[in-house]
Amino acid sequence: MDYKEYPFGELVEKWIDNRGKTPPLADSGIPLLEVKHLPESGIYPLLEGTKFVSKETYKSWFRAYLQPMDILFSTVGTTARVTLTPDFPIVAIAQNVLGIRFKEELVDPVYMFYYMRGKQFQHDIEARLVTTVQASIKRADMVGIPVSLPTKDTQRSIAEKAISFDKKIELNRRMNETLEAIARAIFKSWFVDFDPVRAKAQGESPESICRRLRLTPDLLALFPDRFVDSELGEIPEGWEVKPFSEIVQIIGGGTPKTSVAGYWGGDISWFSVVDAPAESDVFVIDTEKKITQAGLDNSSARILSVGTTIISARGTVGKVALVGMPMAMNQSCYGLRGLDGSTFFTYYATRELVATLKQHSHGAVFDTITRDTFAGVHVVTFQAVATAFEAVIAPLMGKIKANSTQRRTLAELRDALLPKLLSDELRVPETVDTV
Repeated sequence: MDYKEYPFGELVEKWIDNRGKTPPLADSGIPLLEVKHLPESGIYPLLEGTKFVSKETYKSWFRAYLQPMDILFSTVGTTARVTLTPDFPIVAIAQNVLGIRFKEELVDPVYMFYYMRGKQFQHDIEARLVTTVQASIKRADMVGIPVSLPTKDTQRSIAEKAISFDKKIELNRRMNETLEAIARAIFKSWFVDFDPVRAKAQGESPESICRRLRLTPDLLALFPDRFVDSELGEIPEGWEVKPFSEIVQIIGGGTPKTSVAGYWGGDISWFSVVDAPAESDVFVIDTEKKITQAGLDNSSARILSVGTTIISARGTVGKVALVGMPMAMNQSCYGLRGLDGSTFFTYYATRELVATLKQHSHGAVFDTITRDTFAGVHVVTFQAVATAFEAVIAPLMGKIKANSTQRRTLAELRDALLPKLLSDELRVPETVDTV
């Protein structure tokens, strides 16, 4: 394959920045992307939690505008994050984010997206960082970085192969968001808002309730038709109010001595809060660190079975996940097992516990969860309905876990193939169509 070397700056058609200042903000309008919105993985920037500028500010304040497929690059703080500009919506960039439009006749932008995420370019950026206060890189220091490019057609072929992995990964992520939102909505409807009970109490016909809430007649029959008073207010007749500590087994974690090399680098997954998945992914299917059997035997860590709920209790508090494979965890977390054998009810009840703690903290950050915390928070439950919830939710959760596992496999394949494709060690026709 023929490669030609260029200085990075010669490949650039246009640099887009926002004048290094903060524009006037608005309550809604055009999303303003900051460094935190450029993810480490994924094709496009995150659009959740952005600030906004008005259309008028967008037109009058900025001196250049992004186009779809422009590269977004972080220059200060968490440097060298790379994404593509989406087709929709129109976005603007805050200071410390740089837009880069490449010369169409020389560069396929998707290829350059992967190249700029690659080890060589990231190494070249790192070598040029200024780190006196916080890491940063200037445009002037980027222009001389040498870039070896194959032909435009070869770039496009490599880009198509690479992005096919990421598109499937993104599709699976969105599927998980939808599936988890459905599961969460069912839990809230049954155990927080008591929608079936409320509908029955108001005299709505069984046919209408089943149609509206998507229940079978057998499921609807599990819910009473009236409320009674309790310490938590009105609850369904026949249901119980229990301390959370009475519905779960609470399991502690542990950390092997970091000074003993033989305790680390084994094949036993060891969870810490950095391994917590996105809420929509639910399951922990891998961990950053592994320990050995000796590390397990010589610490208070123990193996958690699949289906155990993990909650982070110190440091970053309130992260909740389901164990997707046997693993241990550190002492800053608790494992929770439903005493009735429930898995998904326990998981969502734990997430509701976190929501309750946040509500009671009145905006302050609760900085620790102890065993006493579980005794001080109450849950409303009824065994037959909790059992039914497990059965209804199980297919959704199974699909979420399968999607997450497939995403990890696809990411591993992409990360193994891409450096070889970029370096010409592997030709595109030689790759197996695995997506």
